[in-house]
Amino acid sequence: MILKFLKESKVVKSFFVKDLKTFTNGFYIKVSVKLIDNSDLFITEYVDEEERNYTYHWQDENKEMILRWDNAPYHKNISTFPHHSHKPDGIFESFDITLNDIFKIIENIILR
Repeated sequence: MILKFLKESKVVKSFFVKDLKTFTNGFYIKVSVKLIDNSDLFITEYVDEEERNYTYHWQDENKEMILRWDNAPYHKNISTFPHHSHKPDGIFESFDITLNDIFKIIENIILR
């Protein structure tokens, strides 16, 4: 599903699967994505029947973070805990928790 999504995206220049493990009821994937503006998106997801962990880290061509979304359980003060986003000016709530959500944001920024 993720790889098909990347192949069909308007903003993906290329991608490399660093790790992929599938098992009966889930998967683990780690992918590096080069976008058409030469920024990079690093995708890490683990999914099974009981949990889902994700990190989507987007950085510019100078390796400066643009945005990062994840659900690491560290920021309990955020209303969308454990889901949150990191921006250069802080940590914020996040309702964008799927790759599809993230790509809508990235496409809006890159293609505007």
